[in-house]
Amino acid sequence: MKELLLGLRLLLGSGRANRVRFLLMAGGSAVGVCCLAMVLAIPGILAAQDGRKAAREGDCRGGRQFCVGANRAPLEVSLTDPYGSRPMTRVFHAPGAYAIAPPPGLSELPAPGETFVSPRLHEELRKEPGLAQLVPGRERGLIGAQGLAHPDELYAYIGVARDQLKGGHPVKFYGMPYTNDETVEPSTLDIVRFTLAGVVLLPLAVYLSVCARLSAAARARRLAALRLVGLSKKGVQRVNAAETVAAALLGAVFGLGVYAMANQLISRVGLPGFRWYPSDGSLSLSATLICLIGCPALAWFAGAVGARKAAANPLAVRRGAVEKPPAKWGLLPLLPGLGIITGYCVAGATGHVPRDTSVSSILMPLSVVLVGVGLVLSLPILSRSLSRTVARTSSLSLGLAMRRNEVEPGGALRVATGLVLLVYAASLAQGVLIELDQVSKHTSPVQSYGLSLDGVTQARQRAFEAVEGVRGHGVYASSWSSPEAEFPPVIYAMIATCGQLRGTVPYIGRCTDGRPFRVVNPRETYNEDSRPGASFPFHLRNASGELRVMTVRVPKEEVIFHDETGISPLSSGDVVIPPSFLPDGFRAEGATLMLASSSAPDSVRSVLDGIGGVDPTAEVDTPGVVVTALQQITVVKTILAMGMVLGLIIGVAAYLVAATDRAVERRPQVTALSLLGARPRTLRAVQVAQVVLPLAVGLGLAVVAGKAAESSYLVSGGGEVFWDGGGVPLLLACALGVVVVAAFGSLPLIGRRIDPELIRRD
Repeated sequence: MKELLLGLRLLLGSGRANRVRFLLMAGGSAVGVCCLAMVLAIPGILAAQDGRKAAREGDCRGGRQFCVGANRAPLEVSLTDPYGSRPMTRVFHAPGAYAIAPPPGLSELPAPGETFVSPRLHEELRKEPGLAQLVPGRERGLIGAQGLAHPDELYAYIGVARDQLKGGHPVKFYGMPYTNDETVEPSTLDIVRFTLAGVVLLPLAVYLSVCARLSAAARARRLAALRLVGLSKKGVQRVNAAETVAAALLGAVFGLGVYAMANQLISRVGLPGFRWYPSDGSLSLSATLICLIGCPALAWFAGAVGARKAAANPLAVRRGAVEKPPAKWGLLPLLPGLGIITGYCVAGATGHVPRDTSVSSILMPLSVVLVGVGLVLSLPILSRSLSRTVARTSSLSLGLAMRRNEVEPGGALRVATGLVLLVYAASLAQGVLIELDQVSKHTSPVQSYGLSLDGVTQARQRAFEAVEGVRGHGVYASSWSSPEAEFPPVIYAMIATCGQLRGTVPYIGRCTDGRPFRVVNPRETYNEDSRPGASFPFHLRNASGELRVMTVRVPKEEVIFHDETGISPLSSGDVVIPPSFLPDGFRAEGATLMLASSSAPDSVRSVLDGIGGVDPTAEVDTPGVVVTALQQITVVKTILAMGMVLGLIIGVAAYLVAATDRAVERRPQVTALSLLGARPRTLRAVQVAQVVLPLAVGLGLAVVAGKAAESSYLVSGGGEVFWDGGGVPLLLACALGVVVVAAFGSLPLIGRRIDPELIRRD
């Protein structure tokens, strides 16, 4: 306890420079803790959104008892449609024989002809009058925050009559223990955690360690003096811990306050595609303890490492003895990490892609961490080896710079580590974005829409076909088969003209109207049941329910079509039947109306609005457009972009802190060289060379290791893209920019005035 009090007294009474250093340490820790809090808050934000989704889901079960009186309970149908690239959810509610408690966010359930909408949907309804066709009824009010996942959610409760609701399920209460519509799926969330650990947390640990070791040389000399006057080894460590832990703890408290203000601001402004309520971003108790305990603990560890030499050999510290060369064991983490990454790259290049995802889920994070730690620990070794080689040149500037790096290789570690890890993590994040882009890319020029024709009148079908933006349509049906047959032969038919068909398929060959034909896709497996000459019955019904059977003989004539994306409803072996073959007023039983439009987002939105205008309760199948998945990918990309911005802030801050601190520590040596006659231009060249050469080597290694880690991640992910050649120029440009910034940042650190006081003996 006495040593801790002594450390605090030295902190407060050791001069202005020491107090400024303490404030810098606390400020640096505050920046780091604020970034850490942002990362730790993301799971809580997603969990809060999923919790509100679960709380509004209706069900008819109570404990283990099956729903009783389901035929008298209110009915609901929930439809989620794409509104541009965002999902819009409409819950159609039909009242029952008795009332139930409303879901969160509503004071009462809507009666037939009434609607409750979210605030964002209320704004969209005012901007887009055509959207009112999808949300029919008089607006009664807005849904409260308790019933919405996030402020930008498009959500509506629509009251309808019971006889208007088709396929509704009974609801007796609201609230489920979990939701099936997670904001980010658990598997995708694991990828986000893995990426944020590499992009933010690994550089953050280095940054906090740098902040905890500001003015390490001056502090080591002071600790060595305390050791020489009789203080024990543990006492020296406690004195050093009093300063580092106090600064880290003060910085942690201040950083949490900064995060609280940033959360209030960012949550209200919002990030692209990702918004949350301010209360969602509040840190949990465990996250707060991690910030308040983890940062001081890391500072204690860094301070203990820095005080070890002063406690063990104080005379060597006071006399400025030459440091021992870094041990070769620093290369150990790098070698196995690169070995795993290289193995995945070789497997991808030779076509032996690993399919065991459980093994990859362990090996990939392990290899990424090993390479990241290896880059940090190998920098002093590489810096010393490079310095010994370059120092033999005849250049005075290079000779002075490299001899200093050879004597003090740890200086390169502090200055270059943050930027090296930033480039390494940026390459890894680029691989994650490539994988997400493969999932979300929609390459087909055609977007199709499927609507069941059960219960749809002929007039409404024609209205669907006439929706603005629809450029092709057809009725898709299957042949009738006996329910008693186990594997009956079945063919599928598209009832459409050649002109209607061309609008639904990306490419189709030449066909003749008025004649049936088979369609064949050379890249698809042909339906073996569709043999030319074989006959299949199709059941037809009219509006009054009259049944007729139409026999279709598979024609010999075939027409080639192509659809690599699988968006088209046609399959190889399907039969195209002209509409004139059907009796007037009759339609295939169990048929689906297929519409087609351009895949441009504006066209998709226009067609969906038009379909809603014909029948707001119509359930539309949109192949290739999984709007909830697109929303997840948007959220993940936004989180990763935020992580990369935080990583950039941390990397630049680590460089600025370390470079400035190193320049201050180097002032006595610079002053001595100035007194010996070295010109300022030479000293500036020395300072630049000391930073740029080790940094360039570290960045080169980071680019190579980062691209290899990115490729191995893509190989283990099972995607189609393994090698990201397009990202190499960007990564090299970033690395070159980092070197240029580091060079210019080193120039002002050599002053014009010589201060002999800096080289006086203590």
